[in-house]
Amino acid sequence: MKPEIFLPDDYRPGEDEPFMNDRQLEYFRRKLLTWKNELLEQSAETLEGLSESARAVPDIADRASEETDRALELRTRDRQRKLVGKIDAAIRRIDEGDYGYCDKTGEPISLRRLDARPIATMTLEAQERHERRERVHRDD
Repeated sequence: MKPEIFLPDDYRPGEDEPFMNDRQLEYFRRKLLTWKNELLEQSAETLEGLSESARAVPDIADRASEETDRALELRTRDRQRKLVGKIDAAIRRIDEGDYGYCDKTGEPISLRRLDARPIATMTLEAQERHERRERVHRDD
């Protein structure tokens, strides 16, 4: 097991240090785990709220409104569930030593991009090319 890495609360990965060194990896691991825990807490609150709101509402308009709210909430939670899967995949990439490198080009993903979107798997340029190709194929 690796020794614990000390990170000051104000630490931010910098371009002046080796890319994906132990401090940067620990920074992103903590960021991902914090994000995942927040999503799981929100999901637990949603389940609690849904079970409380599963009551019979006599007014048809109120019932329709409540069902619409519930469907929207469930859709949001489904998106978050998928996001938790992407977070887990990012943590696996950290463990395997692949984190921070583009899936398509193998180039380092910018620290600014990873800080903004720690689940990113492609450089911004590769992501844009991918999205342009997707748009072209979708229009076929």
